[in-house]
Amino acid sequence: MKVQIIIPIYRPDDKFLCLLQMIKKQSLLDLPVLLIDSGKGISYTDEIREMNVRVRTIHSRDFNHGGTRQWGMELCPEADIYVFLTQDAILADERSIENLLAAFDDTGIGCAYGRQLPHRNAGVFGTIAREFNYPPQSHVYGFDDRKRYGIKTAFISNSFAAYRKKAMEQVHGFPIDTILSEDMYVAAKMLLKGWSVAYAAEALVYHSHDYSIIQEFKRYFDIGVFHARESWIQHAFGKAEGEGKRFVLAELRHVIKHCPYCLPEMVLRDGMKFFGYRLGYNEKFLKRTWKIKLSMLPRFWYA
Repeated sequence: MKVQIIIPIYRPDDKFLCLLQMIKKQSLLDLPVLLIDSGKGISYTDEIREMNVRVRTIHSRDFNHGGTRQWGMELCPEADIYVFLTQDAILADERSIENLLAAFDDTGIGCAYGRQLPHRNAGVFGTIAREFNYPPQSHVYGFDDRKRYGIKTAFISNSFAAYRKKAMEQVHGFPIDTILSEDMYVAAKMLLKGWSVAYAAEALVYHSHDYSIIQEFKRYFDIGVFHARESWIQHAFGKAEGEGKRFVLAELRHVIKHCPYCLPEMVLRDGMKFFGYRLGYNEKFLKRTWKIKLSMLPRFWYA
């Protein structure tokens, strides 16, 4: 089984250097890495000098969440499994990638994702999101699981995920025209084709975001756009709002138990997320100038 790691980067910082250091420490030695660099940032030349690394550059205006990842796979046609990481995801131990790849011992697995732990300095809300989305128990999801888990069945994260080449070919690879969530798009397509999605809780990575309330609003605006334009996903797996309600309840329990003083911020934050999502879901009624202002990814609207 030939493995290829692909990491799109844009203005990387110290977290990226930590990621490169952890790749070198993996139990699987000399893993091939493709870096797709779309912007300036901290120098990583010294860090990759003795690694099996190729670097390809892309202009930031040409970066596309799905299209850039698809290009990365096409640059590495010899691979059987593609492992994707983001520059701010730090492998937690020496067996992170080995444990993720172990999911593919099951020939019915089309894609797999690992467990994300909050960064050590993560804030309250970033921590809660990781605890909710990435529990300590592994699980394999098939299409029939949608009856129990709804849209969670097609959940995956490209911050630490792997895809079987054969399955990717069957679903025609990553989409090139989605604003984000190209990973969920692919996972949903695979499930519809009879493949399974594996959550490998033993494959650990540190990755979290401490978004401001405005950033949360903009991110959920973009998520709403994705769900409106790819409405087939909710038709097949269920409404996103159901998973949202479960998250709010879990968040509320955590806040009341550990930091009740955060309750007013939680209410405001979740209200803005919901407002952003509904605006994005109805983006067809908005002018493009407004979409550019409301989106976390304004470049998308110039395409």
